[in-house]
Amino acid sequence: MKSNFAEFSESELASMIDNAQKALREKHDNKRKEVVTKIKELATSIGVNVDITEITKPVGRKGSKVPVKYQNPQNLSQKWTGRGMKPKWLQALLEEGRDIKEFELGA
Repeated sequence: MKSNFAEFSESELASMIDNAQKALREKHDNKRKEVVTKIKELATSIGVNVDITEITKPVGRKGSKVPVKYQNPQNLSQKWTGRGMKPKWLQALLEEGRDIKEFELGA
C-alpha cells in the first residue's frame, strides 16, 4: 500500500491513524483469544484443566501533567515545564545574557 500522505489533510491523517490503531487493537485481541483457546485445547487434550483469566494492562502511574514553569514573553504559546532539554527559544534568550528567572510564571 503506497500512499502520498502529503495529499491528505491533518484531520484525514488523524482519522486514518485512529482507524489503524483500532484495527491493530482488534487484531491483537483476536490473536490473544486464539492463543487462549489453543492453550485450553492443548491442556484438555492431556487431561489438564486450565483457568486462564484475561490479562489486563498493569495498573500503575498514569502520566500526570507537569505544570508549566517558564513562558516566552515574546510568544505566550511557547512554554516549558523545566524538564528535559531547554527549548530553543529559551536557549537563545539565555545566550543573550538574560536570566532564566525572568521567564518563570508568576515572577
